[in-house]
Amino acid sequence: MSATTQNDAAQQATSEPGRVWTGGCLCGAVRYTITEQPSAISFCHCGQCRRLHSHVGAYTTFPRTAIRITGDESLGWFASSERARRGFCTRCGTALFWDPIGQSRFDATAGSLDEPTGLTADRHIWVDFQGDYYHIGDDGLPRLRSTDAANASGVPVDG
Repeated sequence: MSATTQNDAAQQATSEPGRVWTGGCLCGAVRYTITEQPSAISFCHCGQCRRLHSHVGAYTTFPRTAIRITGDESLGWFASSERARRGFCTRCGTALFWDPIGQSRFDATAGSLDEPTGLTADRHIWVDFQGDYYHIGDDGLPRLRSTDAANASGVPVDG
């Protein structure tokens, strides 16, 4: 996500000075805290997200320096491409993170955040890789193809 897009998305979410966002896996072995405003949620339709999540991925983005993770002994990483890796709990299998290698941003799965998040979705990305078994409904959100400059991920993912 570009800095401008990320800033716009962050402004759409309710900004609460001093707030922290927390989240973690299903079994509780891995927990995290985000200390800066996360972006609005992006729904990713790429082939990797669909396989990992058994449907679309839902992610929020924030500066890499804003996250603190506990339970490292249960956190596993899978190099899903040359440019990114995905973090998951090795005990329960919960998908937690998308980590673009060498970038200043970091993504957490929206479903792993504790509620209330105060976040809303603002886009569908990689829609040209949408599965053939579903239709993206008319939810009013922008639909970005993998080649669109405003695509939130910014990192090519294999379909």
